[in-house]
Amino acid sequence: MTLVRDRALSAARGVTVAQGRGGLEAIGAESCAAAIWQRDLPPGFADWIGALAPKELPSGRVILRPGDAAAVLTELSDAVGLPDGPERAFLLTDIAALCETFAGIMKARWIRLRLQPVSTNSCRKFHRDAVTARLVCTYRGTGTQYGTALGGGDPQRVFTVPTGAPIMLRGTLWQEMPHSGLLHRSPPIEGSGETRLLCVIDPVDDPEDDL
Repeated sequence: MTLVRDRALSAARGVTVAQGRGGLEAIGAESCAAAIWQRDLPPGFADWIGALAPKELPSGRVILRPGDAAAVLTELSDAVGLPDGPERAFLLTDIAALCETFAGIMKARWIRLRLQPVSTNSCRKFHRDAVTARLVCTYRGTGTQYGTALGGGDPQRVFTVPTGAPIMLRGTLWQEMPHSGLLHRSPPIEGSGETRLLCVIDPVDDPEDDL
């Protein structure tokens, strides 16, 4: 298995790489199984978030309207004492904006937001998620890994999404014919001392429909 980090990202079948937020809309194209917004994090952000203790990283899982994300993120950050400053402001503002972008692309009135520090090999097997589509952005640590496996088994060439680059992935509930063979996993970091900060956004059915 060949690991490729931060280069030739679109070499996997069905992956579109764009330099702007609007490029994530490519997920709706027939030939696109995943879309990556390749970007750089603000200067100093990686050093700031890398210096935080794992207990200072915000964590939570909540279903919300996209417009409520900023307030929820503030509460989660205050709960762990995330230090104020431009880096915190960027983190919260950026996640809230990704919530709005994802909801707009998916036409979702409600989303599930998961913000999670990860230090284990969670989701270590290559797979597709049981959702229509999912947005993943790793703000600290190694990014999501992906590759194409058309004949079953694991991909022989594995790519790593750059830290801070959002990726939208089609899940098993997306009516995709034929299946592109694109799979992904969490990077194997257990025992390395690394702690990632992972942001995951999913669409959910409208809770008000059940009232």
